[in-house]
Amino acid sequence: QVRLVESGGGLVQAGGSLRLSCAASGRTFSRYAMGWFRQAPGKERDFVAGINWSGGSTYYADSVKGRFTISRDNAKNTVYLQMNRLKPEDTAVYYCAVDRRILAAISTDPHNYDYWGQGTQVTVAS
Repeated sequence: QVRLVESGGGLVQAGGSLRLSCAASGRTFSRYAMGWFRQAPGKERDFVAGINWSGGSTYYADSVKGRFTISRDNAKNTVYLQMNRLKPEDTAVYYCAVDRRILAAISTDPHNYDYWGQGTQVTVAS
């Protein structure tokens, strides 16, 4: 059974940093792209960052480019999201997800992801 567990969320002041982790099990994740999405109250779930199966390619939403960094450790089946210079508008529940397609390029479409974590709350105070 595939399972994704996020951790590392919390409350931080604007300008601060957080590091999210997503531990995966139940699949050979080294063959699949991974993504981070976020959902604020009353809004749709939006793509934040993605990383391909090898870790050699990453892609970011414009709103986080230059502030967030996605990485992965395939030996640990874990993907990370380092978030720096956080802003109040970054407040949301953050979800990690695994792409359903083997060795595929990064996708920003949530329909291409078939397993999701339970989410971790990130709150940025102004």
